[in-house]
Amino acid sequence: MPKCPSHICALIATYNNHATLRDVLYAVHEYVEHIIVVNDGSSDNTSDILSGIDFPIEVISYPTNRGKGYALNRGFERARELGYSHALTMDSDGQHLASEIPSLVRMSVVHPDAIIVGSRNLSDKDINGGSLFANRFSNFWFMVQTGLRLPDTQCGMRLYPLQHLHGLRILTSRYEAELELLVWAAWANVKIIPCKIDVYYPPREQRVSHFRPATDFLRISILNTIQCVLAVVYGLPRRYWRTVYFCTMLLLVVLPFIFVSLVFAALMRCGVQCHDVYHRMFQIVCRMLIHLLPWKCRISKLPKLEVGKSMVYIANHNSLLDTVALLAAHPKLLILSRRWVCNNILFGVIARTASFPNADDSVDAMLEKVRPLVAKGYSLLIFPEGSRSRDGLLGTFHAGAFYIAQRLALGIQPIRLNGFYEALSQNEFRLGPATMTIDTMPMLNAEEVATTPYRRLAQDTREKYLS
Repeated sequence: MPKCPSHICALIATYNNHATLRDVLYAVHEYVEHIIVVNDGSSDNTSDILSGIDFPIEVISYPTNRGKGYALNRGFERARELGYSHALTMDSDGQHLASEIPSLVRMSVVHPDAIIVGSRNLSDKDINGGSLFANRFSNFWFMVQTGLRLPDTQCGMRLYPLQHLHGLRILTSRYEAELELLVWAAWANVKIIPCKIDVYYPPREQRVSHFRPATDFLRISILNTIQCVLAVVYGLPRRYWRTVYFCTMLLLVVLPFIFVSLVFAALMRCGVQCHDVYHRMFQIVCRMLIHLLPWKCRISKLPKLEVGKSMVYIANHNSLLDTVALLAAHPKLLILSRRWVCNNILFGVIARTASFPNADDSVDAMLEKVRPLVAKGYSLLIFPEGSRSRDGLLGTFHAGAFYIAQRLALGIQPIRLNGFYEALSQNEFRLGPATMTIDTMPMLNAEEVATTPYRRLAQDTREKYLS
């Protein structure tokens, strides 16, 4: 099996898991060459197992059990001392499958500054009822304290960027420390991204649990009380000030433009030819919004798109800011939109006045509406993924954009959008610090589009994005 990148180490905190520890270490070593094991005061033969491992591992041991939070802190400190930039944490009870490590690593490659959190299937019939309740309990309070919905806040299989953990002081040292770490990270504007994983639940009689229901629930309740107070006075204001500011600016700019859109819509119904003027005004509004983005959430440079020639623009789709940025770069752009966009109470008037084609119409009906505008120099913007990515990874390309380009005899200009997921993702309405860039890729001319099967065009173009 291929090894993980050398900047990633595995960090395994263990306490009295002698029955599974050896197998876990050998399974992890198939994927991660560098392993740090924290022996959290085990009273069984854990030390003998660690000394019998026949490949190099870094071992941290101390005589008294101090809790998982303390063990992780010791492991993070040692990983930083050894020069690693990321640490992959796993439990030593055999529940986490080493075969899932590449999934977290792939996600981390795309989002190197994010905490990647494993997300188990909590509807699995083998999951313990107490664990399920504890997870839902933690998920709820995590959402209250951060405004972020995370499907599994209790999963210990995670990939941490160590530089973003520096300075995050965990108040607790035991079971609840992992949840506390996520809360502090969210308040510090560290991106937290779930990654679906499979896990193994051993038979109930073989399970080893160090969770103490009464004591640990009391500790979690006290922690949640403290964090709810801190969320009001510190965490949420720090996390959402950019969003509050930008939403205010958005309303101040968009609400007057909605009124302007109503006026232009009435003029167009009366036969006044003002479509080009409206689109130029639309571009100015989008540029205003781009310039009003808060500090540390900026688009470095708008691309120079060819205005005088009609074509189909395609782009990866990670954020609502994608469309604003591309509309700011081109004054005659028609976005292929879903029906709900045109019916939206806030943006529907703008979309209808701008004559955005409806993706829910039949292709022939949509092309009939678009052809006259294309003849006037308008271009189409289509997101081949169909909807915004939920994890920032590139989804499957639907072939519709390439079929439309063939039917309209237009070339295709692929555009690569970077950093937009970090700025504003689908799973959380929050503007985060990010540098966004827009890069144009080699264009597919009309002749190439016309002579290549459109499904093959979709597949080949996606491969170019991935490369």
